[in-house]
Amino acid sequence: MIGVFDSGFGGLTILKEIRKKLPEYDYLYLGDNARAPYGTRSFDVVYEYTWQAVHYLLEHGCRLVILACNTASAKALRNIQQRNLIQYKDPQVRVLGVIRPTVEAIRDYTQTKHVGVVATPGTVASESYVIETEKQDPAICVTQEACPMWVPLIENNEHGNAGADYFVRKYMAELLQKDRLIDTIILGCTHYPLLLDKIRQVTPDNIRLLSQGEIVANSLADYLVRHRDLEQTLSKEGNCRFLTTECPERFSESARMFLGEEIHTERIEL
Repeated sequence: MIGVFDSGFGGLTILKEIRKKLPEYDYLYLGDNARAPYGTRSFDVVYEYTWQAVHYLLEHGCRLVILACNTASAKALRNIQQRNLIQYKDPQVRVLGVIRPTVEAIRDYTQTKHVGVVATPGTVASESYVIETEKQDPAICVTQEACPMWVPLIENNEHGNAGADYFVRKYMAELLQKDRLIDTIILGCTHYPLLLDKIRQVTPDNIRLLSQGEIVANSLADYLVRHRDLEQTLSKEGNCRFLTTECPERFSESARMFLGEEIHTERIEL
């Protein structure tokens, strides 16, 4: 199977686009809701939690795992790739993140080479978008804005209410005040597509908003074409299972908000 991991619900926006692009594969989604959010946790804790989840997915039939979480991608991916996978019993398994494919897509959109990133405090503190963009194109200037209230609003189903408008206006205004030349803004958290309409309302028309789902789905499709040896080991029956470390009924209820469909969820312990 293809494993998809997030600290909570946000990765469902990535899974939705991946399944739309690659419906034939089998997927296993794991949300570590009992320990969410990851955004304010330390690098060591995020690494520990993320590896526990990835290890679970690998031990339960996944050959490829997508960290559909910007915080986990920023704080844990490199250590997992360079430490854990080298020692893992199956050297052919792979773990990929969402930051690098997003950064690789930036060059196709920005004209001014001034890019904004809105993300959790943890992703901003890691400077992963700044570092990865520097590798891809040193001429691109990246300006970041931490948005600590957005994920709690979404996970408490308050993102559609008027109270969320204040925090959307606040963080977007602060970002745009830092750099008036920004023409592209990355939604650097997989929860944020649920705020996309509100974000658009306070963003100038000349600025493009990039949501990660479609970018990551296209990148994964390309990856599988380039890695046929791995692709041929993946099962293709179009199935998808959902796991959570917290209440499965609550997960299923909230997942409707992200996926637009009814699902069955199982509870597991890490």
